[in-house]
Amino acid sequence: MIRESLLPGGVRLLTETMPHVRSATLGIFAEVGSSEEPPEHRGISHLLEHMLFKGTSRRSARRIAEEMDAVGGNLNAATDKELTVFYAHVMDKHLPVAVDVLSDMFLHSLLDADELRKERDVVLEEIKMYDDSPDEVINDTFTRTLWHGANLGDPTIGFAQTVSAIDREALAAWHRERYAPGTVLIAAAGNLEHDELAARLGEVFGSLSGSAVAPRPEEPVFHGAVTITHDDTEQAYVMVGMPGLSMRDERRYTLSVLDTILGGGMSSRLFQEVREERGLAYEVSSFQQAYRSAGLFGVSAGTSPERVQECVDVIVDQIDRLVDGGVTPEEVARAREHLKGNMTLALESTSNRMSRLARNAIVHGRQISAEEVEERFDAVEVSGVNALARELFATERGLCILGPLAPDAVRLRRPNAV
Repeated sequence: MIRESLLPGGVRLLTETMPHVRSATLGIFAEVGSSEEPPEHRGISHLLEHMLFKGTSRRSARRIAEEMDAVGGNLNAATDKELTVFYAHVMDKHLPVAVDVLSDMFLHSLLDADELRKERDVVLEEIKMYDDSPDEVINDTFTRTLWHGANLGDPTIGFAQTVSAIDREALAAWHRERYAPGTVLIAAAGNLEHDELAARLGEVFGSLSGSAVAPRPEEPVFHGAVTITHDDTEQAYVMVGMPGLSMRDERRYTLSVLDTILGGGMSSRLFQEVREERGLAYEVSSFQQAYRSAGLFGVSAGTSPERVQECVDVIVDQIDRLVDGGVTPEEVARAREHLKGNMTLALESTSNRMSRLARNAIVHGRQISAEEVEERFDAVEVSGVNALARELFATERGLCILGPLAPDAVRLRRPNAV
C-alpha cells in the first residue's frame, strides 16, 4: 500500500493508501531546522514557518485560514532541530484543497515585510510565553547544558535578540537556499489514490528549483554538568541526563525497552518508587531526545523544593540499581508488548502514518514496516538491555534543576565507573 514517485523537478512523493478511513493527511517536509542556522540568526527556520502562513499572490493569510476551515480541515506546521513540516488533515474528498493551499503557501509565500514585522512580534511573544513556562525553560536548559556549545543544544524558537535581527532579505535567502528539490519530500496517508495525487502535485512542484543538499547531521559532545536555575516556582523541576542513541543506531529498539522499564509507564521502576512508594512527585518519567547522529537520555520529575535532594538521590539510585542488578525477563517481555501496542494504536492515525513515511525515508533511507519493528522489539533480550544500560548509564551524568534553590543546594552522585 506504500508507493513512491519522483515528481517533475526532483521532489519525492511517498503515499500510503488506507481505504478503510475517510480522511487523508498531506505533509511537505523540508530538511532544515535550527541545527543548520548561523548563531546570529537562531530561530530563522521557525520564523520562516510562521511566514508561510501570511499570504501569497493568490491568497491572504485570512483566506488561507478560511479555505481550510470551510472544509473542516486542520492546517498546521512544526519546526524542530533537523526538519520543518507543513501539513493538512482533511476529509478524503477535500485532499485537492489541501494540495492547493499547502503548495501555494510553500512555493509562493510573499514574505511581505509588513507581515514580517507583525509576525516577528508574534514569535517574540511566543518566546516570552515559553520563558514563563518552567517545563519549557528546564527542557531548553537541559539540552543546552548537556550539549554545551552545539547547535542542537539551542532552542528551535531562537532568542529574542536573534529573532529581532532577522529581516526580509535574510528570510528570503533562507527560503531560497534551503527549500529545494534535494531537501524537500512530500508524504501523504489516508484514503487517497497515488497517481492522482502525484499528477496534482507534479503540476505545481515542477517549478521548485535550487541545488540545496541535505545537511550533515551534527554530532555534539556530551557534557556532564550540574546547573541550578533559580526561579520562584512552587515546584522544583528536575532533569537527570545521560548519553543516548541516535535515531539511526540499530540499538534504538533495545533503548526503547530500557526506557520503558525505567520510566516509561505506570509500572516502571521510577513511577513505582518515586511516586507510588515515596510520594515525591506527581509526574516522573524517562525520555529520549534522538536526532540523526546524536541522542540524549533523561529522567524528569517535579517535586517540592525541600525534597529535591531526596528526589535526585532516588532517581540516581534507581538508575544505579538497573546498571548493577540488571532487568528481569518479565520486565523485558512487558516492555516489548507495551511498545508494540503503542505503535499499533498510533498507526490508526493518518497523520502518524504520514509522518512515519517521511521520517523513515529521511532518516533511514527506506521504509521500515510495522512487522519489522515488532520483530526487532521481540528480538530484544535481557543481556542486550543490561549491556546498553551499563554503556550509557554508568558513564557521565548531568543534572538540571529549576526552582527556588541556591546554586549549590543539590549534589549529583556520580556513577561508580566514573
